[in-house]
Amino acid sequence: MFPSVRPRRLRRTPAIRRLVSETRPAPAELVLPMFVHEGLTEPRPITSLPGVVQHSRDSLRKAAAEAVQAGIGGIMLFGIPTTRDEIGSAGTDPNGILNAAIRDVISEVGDATVVMSDLCLDEFTSHGHCGVLRPDGSVDNDATLQRYADMGLAQAEAGAHVLGPSGMMDGQVGVIREALDEAGHTDTAVLAYAAKYASAFFGPFREAVESTLQGDRKAYQQDPANLKEALREVALDLAEGADMVMVKPALPYLDVVSAVAESVDVPVAAYQVSGEYAMVEAAAANGWIERERVILEQLTSIRRAGAQIILTYWAVEAAQLLRRGY
Repeated sequence: MFPSVRPRRLRRTPAIRRLVSETRPAPAELVLPMFVHEGLTEPRPITSLPGVVQHSRDSLRKAAAEAVQAGIGGIMLFGIPTTRDEIGSAGTDPNGILNAAIRDVISEVGDATVVMSDLCLDEFTSHGHCGVLRPDGSVDNDATLQRYADMGLAQAEAGAHVLGPSGMMDGQVGVIREALDEAGHTDTAVLAYAAKYASAFFGPFREAVESTLQGDRKAYQQDPANLKEALREVALDLAEGADMVMVKPALPYLDVVSAVAESVDVPVAAYQVSGEYAMVEAAAANGWIERERVILEQLTSIRRAGAQIILTYWAVEAAQLLRRGY
């Protein structure tokens, strides 16, 4: 007679479940996206992202120190200027808000966490697109690449440890890497937004950065229907010198995260975007879900799919939950 087979034996107590748990997100794998707004004197709440704010430069420094204390792995910075133009000049201005914020955070925390910077023009252009526009309103890929190279140099010179090119322009990683190396910034790493989809989950983010975009970005961000295309994009970015690659958004694209993780030998990141965050917060506010359990379940799912790095607006809170063994 066969012995009794009861998988539930390994689920019986919290201690047993902890012992056999296959996937454990760790605080050091979490990255906190942070917004800093030029000219603010105090933090400004973002209505569609409860608990998230546009920081002043002073509050950003304080929040960065708190993030380090929580033990998270990194910070991703986004800047919101007071003045925008057609080519996003504020993004390459050494004294522009993002580059100033990078210096502020590096001054505050040094190498105690990884300071990352979003490398894209959309927050700085008057039209809200991720690149320079042609007269017909389409994005000029090659003209945009030079802007990205200049932006990458400005961010590296401000002290960013990792640059995150997110515009989905063809050849962006290679141009940025070449510019960095020629300027002596050979140690500055590149986290490529290699598979960034034209997603409907970005809505609250656009409030956060006060986007001026009219229309959409479907001509350069990926079609949500395509997975093989994501693998081609990842392969191209790695060939151009990316040190890490990212899938964005995370939860709706866990199959893409898994496929990318299986296909590469570099760290894979996934960005749990604003819409993913906002849906949970809204449902929790209505009492429809158990908020903290859902937060950790989602992060565990992203980690289980193969993401080694997770960008999440819950990074600090999740790190605290994980440390107390929630």
